[in-house]
Amino acid sequence: MGTGLDWLAPALAELRDADLLRELTYGASPPGPEVVVDGASHLLLASNNYLGLAGHPAVTAGARAALEQYGAGTGASRLVTGSLDLHRRLELRLAQLKSCADALVFPTGFQANLGTIPALAGPGDVVFSDELNHASIIDGCRLSRAEVVRYPHADADALERAVREDGRRSRLQGRRRLIVTDTIFSMDGDLAPLPDLVAIAERHGCALMVDEAHATGVLGESGAGAIEHFGLQGRVPVVMGTLSKALGAQGGYVAGSLDLCDYLRTRARGFVFTTALAPPAAGAALAALDVMRDEPWRRRRVHELAGRLADEATALGFSVLPSQSAVVGVVIGGAADALAAAAVLRRERVWAPAIRPPSVPPGTSRLRLTVMASHEPSHLEWAVGALRAARQEVAQPC
Repeated sequence: MGTGLDWLAPALAELRDADLLRELTYGASPPGPEVVVDGASHLLLASNNYLGLAGHPAVTAGARAALEQYGAGTGASRLVTGSLDLHRRLELRLAQLKSCADALVFPTGFQANLGTIPALAGPGDVVFSDELNHASIIDGCRLSRAEVVRYPHADADALERAVREDGRRSRLQGRRRLIVTDTIFSMDGDLAPLPDLVAIAERHGCALMVDEAHATGVLGESGAGAIEHFGLQGRVPVVMGTLSKALGAQGGYVAGSLDLCDYLRTRARGFVFTTALAPPAAGAALAALDVMRDEPWRRRRVHELAGRLADEATALGFSVLPSQSAVVGVVIGGAADALAAAAVLRRERVWAPAIRPPSVPPGTSRLRLTVMASHEPSHLEWAVGALRAARQEVAQPC
């Protein structure tokens, strides 16, 4: 008699043959500009710690203070005994940052999307989703059991056609319609056409939900994200984001109206049925919001460094995706070639793993390089030297 899992070995072999099997590499230090991997110092060039706050003294002090006052964990879900005044302070700060009436904190950004989308759309409803949206949005759409219409990436005209074609059916059936998109797309680093999406949603009576995970802290005069960048405060009813990227902590949130947050507290399963965010993460996020406010130079430095890195990679002959963020996408092509390029970088003590399907479409495997405000000019020179070696040995432009 078999175990019922006899299919695992051939499935793993198939992944290995396609260069899609994943292996973990373990770091031994905080995600700063340089990290210790396998006992050696490496340049970290793939972290979402965009503002360099994960190891900032004020942020770690905030985590430490929360740990000492509230303990390591909350011991329950938010609706039982897990809600702390610490969580509420964080929610009010996030609502203020996002120019919203209220906010709701989740343990992770993935859970925020997984809980919110099915709460806002269900069987018989329709969700319009950008084809390059993050996996958490895709899975939230699937869990909703609504009809999902995927529109071509960042194509506002295609979205409007789809919304218009659906209009009469939705009016007759009284179904809810939700448009959902990332604002900065995590694998490409490009920006959604948010003004157009807002106009479409308002014109056709759709709800609009945006994921600001990679925009918060990076875009906008105060770091509030793409909504602030475009001057659209108050016109996006559902604003999701994370505490684990530029803020250097962990967790997710949704901001919006009082009614939205009241509804999600009761109906978002990713909020209701999980243990509340750990106090140290909440304390770290509150402190990070202060640093982000008080040190705007970090945001400016991210854009400066990302622009310089993109220019250098382009000059070396790489195919570099357009970006308005901390992400510099260097497209290699095949998964095997991307792995080989990443191996050359690793040999040069640059840690930037290859990104392969299903994280990106087939044929677009890449080095997803990211800068941090804490990187120095010498780090950029180090990165360029490693890219030059990879270009000479492996990578060909697409």
